[in-house]
Amino acid sequence: MLFLLLGAWVGALPATWAQTLPPGTTPAATAAPKRQLAAVRINEPIKLDGTLNEAVWQQARPATDFIQNRPNPGPHEKHPTEVRVLYDDAAIYVGAVMHDVSQDSIPRELTARDNFGNTDFIGIFLDTYFDQLNGYAFFVTTGGVQMDARYSPAGGEDFNWNAVWESRTSLRGTDWVAEMRIPYSAIRFSTAEEQRWGLNFMRQRKRDNQAFFWNEVKPAVDGFVNQWGELTGVKGVKPPLRLSLTPYVSSYVNHNPLNAEGTKRTSTSFNGGADVKWGINESFTLDATLVPDFGQVQSDNQVLNLSPFEVQFNENRPFFTEGTELFNKGNLFYSRRVGAQPVGFDDVKVGTNEFVLRNPAETPLLNATKISGRTSKGLGVGVFNALSNDVYATIRNRETGAEREVLTQPFSNYNIAVLDQSLKNNSYLSLINTNVTRAGQTYDANVTGGLFRFANKANSYALDGRVVYSRRRGTKFGSEEQIDDQDGYKYRVGFGKIGGTFTWYLSHGIESNTYNPNDLGILFGNNNITQSLDLSYNKYQPFWKVNNFYLFGNLSHTLLYKPTLYQAVNFYLGANTTFTKSFNQIGFDLNVDPVTHDFFEPRTNPLGEYYVRVPGNARIVWFINSDSRKKFAWGLNAGVQHYNLDGRLPRARRGGYSFGAYPRYRLNNHLTFRYSVDWSLRTNQIGYVNGGLDAGEPLDQPFIGQIMLGRRNVTTLSNIVSAAYTFTNRMSFTLRLRQYTSNVHYHDFAALGRDGEEQLVAYQRNRDNTYNAFNVDAVYSWWFAPGSQLSIVWKNAGTTYLKAEEATPQFFDNFNNTINTPHNNSVSVKVLYFLDYLALRKRPMNGG
Repeated sequence: MLFLLLGAWVGALPATWAQTLPPGTTPAATAAPKRQLAAVRINEPIKLDGTLNEAVWQQARPATDFIQNRPNPGPHEKHPTEVRVLYDDAAIYVGAVMHDVSQDSIPRELTARDNFGNTDFIGIFLDTYFDQLNGYAFFVTTGGVQMDARYSPAGGEDFNWNAVWESRTSLRGTDWVAEMRIPYSAIRFSTAEEQRWGLNFMRQRKRDNQAFFWNEVKPAVDGFVNQWGELTGVKGVKPPLRLSLTPYVSSYVNHNPLNAEGTKRTSTSFNGGADVKWGINESFTLDATLVPDFGQVQSDNQVLNLSPFEVQFNENRPFFTEGTELFNKGNLFYSRRVGAQPVGFDDVKVGTNEFVLRNPAETPLLNATKISGRTSKGLGVGVFNALSNDVYATIRNRETGAEREVLTQPFSNYNIAVLDQSLKNNSYLSLINTNVTRAGQTYDANVTGGLFRFANKANSYALDGRVVYSRRRGTKFGSEEQIDDQDGYKYRVGFGKIGGTFTWYLSHGIESNTYNPNDLGILFGNNNITQSLDLSYNKYQPFWKVNNFYLFGNLSHTLLYKPTLYQAVNFYLGANTTFTKSFNQIGFDLNVDPVTHDFFEPRTNPLGEYYVRVPGNARIVWFINSDSRKKFAWGLNAGVQHYNLDGRLPRARRGGYSFGAYPRYRLNNHLTFRYSVDWSLRTNQIGYVNGGLDAGEPLDQPFIGQIMLGRRNVTTLSNIVSAAYTFTNRMSFTLRLRQYTSNVHYHDFAALGRDGEEQLVAYQRNRDNTYNAFNVDAVYSWWFAPGSQLSIVWKNAGTTYLKAEEATPQFFDNFNNTINTPHNNSVSVKVLYFLDYLALRKRPMNGG
């Protein structure tokens, strides 16, 4: 029914598409007029000192009269802001004066780069191709801390992007001053004689929790870059040769008391490589990392996984987080696939008197390259390629000492190609292809997708969608088994009202039973047909005792695609608001699920023959967050889940509880402590235990060969303690400790029938288990020159996995077991040094 309604709306689309204001659209949902600001060319160098003493600054007309975006959209600023823009043949210069009441009104917390903290800041936004979709942002806080970001439809606001630029700040009476120099090598723009760039400025006054924009940004209007103003007057500048080299050297000392027999417990290593950036032309840049070293990135949050799907980890490797917005189109790229655990890691077999001497858990990268950019006509082009080397496990014979190698990962090539055409009205057309090619006798994978978004002139209604085709061919790794029938597809189409106080969005999608993008992407479950309706009501203006109010809901219906069977219905309702005086935020999330047929939990292939019947249930989570401006701030959440009675199993009332607390204490402008604790209990949860009971299992004969489920209580506790001390705006030390424990206790066991029925079995084996993890990440970082960094990192990691009688829910027993188990310790030193071609040439007009 939802799909038929969607078709009716789409069929009526052309009649209303050309209307500037469709019926029901209020003026508040239209973007503000674009302001213009003229930049002034300079012929003398600027000394970047945060004072703006040069007379040339007064020649430029300032951007003033900023308009509030939050907490009350619309009013003009009471404390004036003045921002001027200058330029020469090498850079854009920004001079800003932020007037205030007194110096005591200006918070100045020091933080690490890309962390706003409890500070005021000023930022400039540049849309250098004026496509109103993509842009850059450069911010500096009162403490002189830099932040920079990229904006795109695919990546949103991406602070993982880092550029090399300069800034200085100072206090001047009751005001504070910021000065920036943004070299043209940090951005991309066309070769046009006269540039036309999108422009905006943002000021935050943390004291009053206020944010202001020069060109008004209305929360009720969809999009952000399309609400910027315009920079004029930039003439006769040419994109420079953008060429930089960042070589690195690193050294590691690693102590692992659990190293395999025949290996040293303490080892050392020395590494070297480089990152290269080359501006191929004014539009496109090549980024390459040669023999990369990612050993200093933050440790993953390991968890006990009881689900039928893999755990998705965050990407912390800089090369894979910076400038990847084009490659994230369509969500077909999961960068952790590159350099992941070898596919044959768990399949290494040893013979009599043999043991595994070495079995690398990561695949080493030889290099990785990105070419990306956007033409003056708005065509974005991206190419990503990475090469990983062969990986071998080494097996040794105890008697003879002879060693042999077993291939666990073949030489592999990972490739992505993207075309993304920006269109008017915040619209686009995109094409993306991902490919994995492996050496030897194993399969290759290819995925191709097309995406589109079309919005009307008022940017109040939009139609979007995607079509993706996946293909796998070859044999399974380590065998001669052929992969057959591995061509699959997915599509999704949606239409909705995207602007204004009330919005809605209706979508329909299919993922076939053979659709599989997981060689370079990530998908938890295919084989479904989904209809979804999203509704939201947003009150942006203050009323009563609150600053705003947001109410949002979703109704979805899911079928199994092949065979076509009922799977699930879900209703979601959420709301949150922020109080006017206290700035405390409260809200809730409510999910209601009628009876669900879970076809994935039985771990059968093909899907459809077996399913776990999940009774109807409801779960609600309440949360509250305090005012982040205060020295002591906190957040709390509490949740409860309740299932309907399920009479097929005794004591089958199921449910769950959760609690989280997140206090933070800012001792001074240099030192901040944070703590987070998350606890959850899921009672009488039904889950998979064994895929095929055999005669060796202690149970009644009639159930041999059937899938076994268990009714279990799962208790999980996670604690994270962190401290951050910032010496200067370029030097910091952070310490992070994480403790995690999850205990599983089984009450009853049941054999699963084909109709979802569960029949109790007399199964006596103890399936209880407990997983514990403990990690320490201590990082000292010093940006001793622009783009150049010294980092010293200590990592400590220990895990335990306890089964049967050893498993325990007792926290202190688990904590002691984890602390007393042998831990892996690593200390590393890494130095990066940024070499820029233009700086080495010592060009004139470099800003002093």
